[in-house]
Amino acid sequence: MVSRMTGKGSGASIRGRVTMKLAPKALPELLAGRRIASVTGTNGKTTTTHFLTAAVRAGTPDSQRSVVTNADGANLHHGIVSALGQAPDATIAVLETDERVVADVVAMGTPEVLVLLNFSRDQLDRNHELTFLGRDWRAALEKAAEHGPTVVANACDPLIVWVCQKAQHVIWVDTKPRWTADSTLCPNCGAILTHDDQGWNCPGCELRQPPADWWVEDHDAVEASGRRFHLDVQVPGTFNLTNATCALAAAIHMGIQPEDALRGIATVESPAGRYATCTISGTHCRLLLSKNPAGWTESLPLTTSDPLVLAIDAVAADGKDVSWLWDVDYEQLAGRTVICTGPRALDLAVRLQYAEVKHIVIEDLSQALSSPLLAGKWDAEHPIDVLSTYTPFQKLRRLGGLA
Repeated sequence: MVSRMTGKGSGASIRGRVTMKLAPKALPELLAGRRIASVTGTNGKTTTTHFLTAAVRAGTPDSQRSVVTNADGANLHHGIVSALGQAPDATIAVLETDERVVADVVAMGTPEVLVLLNFSRDQLDRNHELTFLGRDWRAALEKAAEHGPTVVANACDPLIVWVCQKAQHVIWVDTKPRWTADSTLCPNCGAILTHDDQGWNCPGCELRQPPADWWVEDHDAVEASGRRFHLDVQVPGTFNLTNATCALAAAIHMGIQPEDALRGIATVESPAGRYATCTISGTHCRLLLSKNPAGWTESLPLTTSDPLVLAIDAVAADGKDVSWLWDVDYEQLAGRTVICTGPRALDLAVRLQYAEVKHIVIEDLSQALSSPLLAGKWDAEHPIDVLSTYTPFQKLRRLGGLA
């Protein structure tokens, strides 16, 4: 309650922290006896968890009581414990799981299904080397052996494919990502990967992109068997169609009828504030969240407003290293005006200067959204796009009355 009153968050993490202090074995004890679906990856895990939760609830009787989730971002040990502790009678848990917690959830909870979305450079000061995380996942799946989860996995990510060599059963999804810069070297032998119309493969060993069991065509999720399912997805972006496809595949594996799963997925509109519209400082705006080059590569093409507001910070939740700004194709914004805001707005301004993108700097979020530049540039149907990293995004949600 104190966390909510002071605007610091929902209080989930502190509640879980206290629980684990009093009961150090709380996590395995709370996981025990439940059907577990775990969703992880650098990008898209919150939205995909919302999709999967909605899909499972749509096909589960008494779902509000029998299905528990932590789908709003409290995805470390404390957040998971907090969510599970509040729903002792729930028989199904759909868990957003931080990359560093995956191995523990596999070991302690024996998940029924594990959704692996992607690996990308993120929070560079904390997750220094993606391969180390991949080794943890791979070792956990190997140790779980025949008791391990069915994995719904991104076939386009070489590190994910390498991890899944130790899984008992894999459902492959072709995600067709725009961002491939983190898939340069083979995680198995270190050779430079090659890419062609068939996907990626390694010239130095046997690792290659596996044939897909699911993929997206137009707005349909297509199964290799030939079945097609129309995706009525309320959030923008082709990447969210693949997130929905991953959720659909996982839900069907859990015994949910496709029509129920699709009905649930169609109800997801603004997961944890993503893509929500609100009014801040008199400006009607749409909030988009991106935390790393992969996310920005997918999100920037969704922005249509001119001016466009970009908000940057670099505290612990964002990652203190902002060198990733130089990996993003900001050149595509040429011809538009950008308002740079947030505590690290000047870092972004330098990057935009090199990209030859017209911009101004207003570090305070509220002042940026009351800028005269925005006057007359929006209406109810065409809000100003505000794309930000994690910490400014949470502040924007509070300013807009969404949190």
